Amino acid sequence: MTSLDKPPVGTSTVKWRFPDIHPEGRKYVLIVAAVALLSLWVWDVLTWPLLFLTLGVAAFFRDPVRVTPVAEGVLVAPADGLVTMIQRVALPPELAGPHALGSAPMVRVSIFMSVFDVHVNRTPITGTVRHVIYISGKFMNADLDKASDENERQHLVVEDRDGVRIGFTQIAGLVARRIVAFVKPGDMVVAGQRIGLIRFGSRVDVFLPEEYGAQVVLGQRTVAGETIIARRDVPNATGVAQ
Repeated sequence: MTSLDKPPVGTSTVKWRFPDIHPEGRKYVLIVAAVALLSLWVWDVLTWPLLFLTLGVAAFFRDPVRVTPVAEGVLVAPADGLVTMIQRVALPPELAGPHALGSAPMVRVSIFMSVFDVHVNRTPITGTVRHVIYISGKFMNADLDKASDENERQHLVVEDRDGVRIGFTQIAGLVARRIVAFVKPGDMVVAGQRIGLIRFGSRVDVFLPEEYGAQVVLGQRTVAGETIIARRDVPNATGVAQ
């Protein structure tokens, strides 16, 4: 085989870049920036704080590019944040029943997003969106267990080509005041695709089917669309804080 017959060697590199601002947040950035500029003529002592607030709002709505692993039998994290709960629980009424996730309890992995995390959420698997169910409710601390049942929330169910259904829930938090969906029932999605966001601090719960073992542990941080949170036919992972 000559050198011309050999497969090419990858020479591409990846460079860091500033994340884009999601379109959902651009109007808020412009509003705060406009107020900051106006303060130059009205009350300039507020200009610098408002400029810092503009940067903070832009950072909150940042939407970085993510590289999603392509593999069979894996679920990727739907959110950036801290894994705060991994426990077997009864399904929420909206996700229970033969047309959703069934009736048996499931392991729930809860990911808490602070105001400093990326708030664009992504689908854990490739498949068809079967349900998008919005429930109005309270705005208590999303880190509390009862927030799953009492806070404003949105349930989504995605079914893969093998008929396996994955349910996950966006939960508004203490400061969050709106859940935004980018998909609707019947849409086709690929693992890691953006499916919605929650404004200003919140949580996402993922319900694992029986055949999936959690691959994250309490206290671990996840990256939406990149971190593998569960694998099919693999036992639950363990971890050590260090």
